[in-house]
Amino acid sequence: MSVKVLKNEGRELRLRIAGESHTTLQLFRLRLNESKDVEYANYFQKHPDLDEPELYVRTVEGKSAEKVFKSLCSDISKELSKLKL
Repeated sequence: MSVKVLKNEGRELRLRIAGESHTTLQLFRLRLNESKDVEYANYFQKHPDLDEPELYVRTVEGKSAEKVFKSLCSDISKELSKLKL
């Protein structure tokens, strides 16, 4: 997964995530919106064949969007590493 930071300004974070589908972005969106530290999170994709999707996160006052996102990634990684097939 290739991630390009488009905006990182305290409470707001916008990332372009290359090579990922709606499944991954929906997971991020759902988990972020469940967090008490997040005011709003969503992803957008202009043209499905030409544009990479973008994830937008806005946190509540006093919380860093970058820290909240990194914590979420760590949590998801831990959960997936526990999977047994």
